[in-house]
Amino acid sequence: MWRYANPNPKGKETGDCVIRAISLATDKSWYQVYDELSSLGRAECDMMSTNATWGLYLYRLGFEPFLIPDACPACVTVRAFCRMFPRGTYIIGTGNHAVAVIDGDYYDSWDSGGTVPSYFWKIKN
Repeated sequence: MWRYANPNPKGKETGDCVIRAISLATDKSWYQVYDELSSLGRAECDMMSTNATWGLYLYRLGFEPFLIPDACPACVTVRAFCRMFPRGTYIIGTGNHAVAVIDGDYYDSWDSGGTVPSYFWKIKN
C-alpha cells in the first residue's frame, strides 16, 4: 500500500528521490543522506545520484542488490513487489526513480505503485 512520505526538509518532490528513499529506508535524516552521498560522489569522482554511487553507498550500509528478471517486464510493478515481499526493507530502482519499501508498504511523495522496477536493494538481516 502507498504511504505518503517526503523527508525533504523543503517539501520538494523532484530530483532527490534517491535521497528521499534512502532516508526513509535507513531512518537517517535527508541532510545526513545528502551529505554522505555527496561526499562519496566526490570521492568516486561521480555524481551522487548515479546508480554506481548510491549503489556503493547502499552496499556499504549492508544492503544487497538484486535484479528483477526480464521474463515479464511489466508484470512486476512497485505495488506487486510489495505483495511479493511483505516483510523487510528495500529500495527499488525503476531506472529513473527510487522508492523505499518497508514491510510491504511503499513510501513516496506520489503514488508510484504502477511503475516498473528493474532492480532492488534489500537490507541484510
